[in-house]
Amino acid sequence: MSRLLTVAEVVAAQARLQPAKIGARDSRRSLSFVQWNERASRLANALLGLGLAKGDRVALLAHNCVEWMELYVALARAGLVAVPVNFRLVASEIEYIAMHCEARAFVVQDALVDRVAPIRDRLPVVPGGFVHFGAEPAPVGWQSYEAMIGAASPDAPAVAVAPEDTWALMYTSGTTGRPKGAIRNHAGSALISLVTALDMGLTRDDVALLVMPMCHANSLYFSFTFTYLGATCVIDDRAHFDPEALLQALSEQVTFTSLVPTHYIMMLDLPDAVKVKYDVGRVSKLMISSAPARRETKLAIMAHFRNSQLFELYGSTEAGWVTLLRPDEQITKLGSVGREWTGSGPVRLLDPNGSEVPDGEVGELFSRTPYVFAGYWKSPEKTAEAFRGAWCSVGDMARRDADGYYHLVDRKSNMIISGGENVYPSEVEHLLAGHPAVQDVAVVGLPDPTWGETVCAAVVRRPGATATADEILAWCRERIAGYKRPRAVVFIDEAQMPRTATGKIQHRALRDWLARRA
Repeated sequence: MSRLLTVAEVVAAQARLQPAKIGARDSRRSLSFVQWNERASRLANALLGLGLAKGDRVALLAHNCVEWMELYVALARAGLVAVPVNFRLVASEIEYIAMHCEARAFVVQDALVDRVAPIRDRLPVVPGGFVHFGAEPAPVGWQSYEAMIGAASPDAPAVAVAPEDTWALMYTSGTTGRPKGAIRNHAGSALISLVTALDMGLTRDDVALLVMPMCHANSLYFSFTFTYLGATCVIDDRAHFDPEALLQALSEQVTFTSLVPTHYIMMLDLPDAVKVKYDVGRVSKLMISSAPARRETKLAIMAHFRNSQLFELYGSTEAGWVTLLRPDEQITKLGSVGREWTGSGPVRLLDPNGSEVPDGEVGELFSRTPYVFAGYWKSPEKTAEAFRGAWCSVGDMARRDADGYYHLVDRKSNMIISGGENVYPSEVEHLLAGHPAVQDVAVVGLPDPTWGETVCAAVVRRPGATATADEILAWCRERIAGYKRPRAVVFIDEAQMPRTATGKIQHRALRDWLARRA
């Protein structure tokens, strides 16, 4: 019976077809396809040797580095499930994900070991299941990643992995404030790679620069598109974003990258004397995604990268790629997120009764992609909410124009997108509600020229409380990831908090009011 290859099988194929070609590299080391294939087999055997069994979850915590590529392939080969954890999370947030997915092993980069140390004794990890990579020797109580690879067999383990088997749990926040694990299988990875390569005209001669976090769906989906093609992935492993370093990297034989608007804005805001030092003429394709892109940003990108085609996509961790705005449509359809990808399946806009809305009217966006997720881990209720039959929605509202192009109107209820990161107000509100001075709170995103939006908290203080904005911001610092933390606290009276007739806070009205005051 015909079937799609897993990423582990694709790396094995590339190792046979072009063994010496570099498949993945960062600033520290390079992996040829044959090296990558062997190390993935060794790592798969080492993890199975800990007592892990097919289907067990393995949590991964690291900054961008080439080890991500090894780990994703090794876990696919072993039939294990990758659980990438955002390196920006604090210990309590990491603990929730590891406990929720029942992680049986945890692979952590040296720079982030201290993030796991306070919670490790509570995690359901097998003996020897805490694995460390980076500076040697490994800390006490941790196994050395390199030692495990060196001691394991280079032969592929005898584990049968089917296309419908789970490959990754991608934790994405929800309006309840708790992350949800979107189940991604091997077949979905293969299909999204094929659709991406087809619609963007990518080839094995391309070189992709991966800047977005490797724990995010964007880099996961794009990276293995290039691996399927037999092209090279370059991982930007700088711990902090550096716009000039990014421009330099794009001048070094790179042909493609995917960035959020904030990346482009910071890079193009560099002085002209800096920008002219780097020849980006080889870059032929650019993607902008994950947040709305302003007209002036797109025009500046196209002016600077004169030899490059600019694409914009709309998608989600759950549905994968949904719509694509192609290079020849960037000017005529500015403000749109395009139409469906070739092979991605149709899109529908539905009213609350499930009926399609006419062109020009707003409806909830549903898609039926062939690589849609298989539901949320241990959350049948949330899975049911995401689907109407075979049609999937993540709550985005949009309208379609007369030419069939989609325009996003609102995003996932009241979600904030700051620097390409999704921030759900309810999660931040839940935290702030625990402060002794806070009687009521609502969190919204306010426009920001660099980050797209910044997090702002409107706080009603308890009677007699005198906490300052700085005190509340400091209180948040150790309790929630940096990108979720409010950048401003505005104190208001209870009467100023806009509410519906049933008492629900009207976030949009509050956001508009605060924006007018700014």
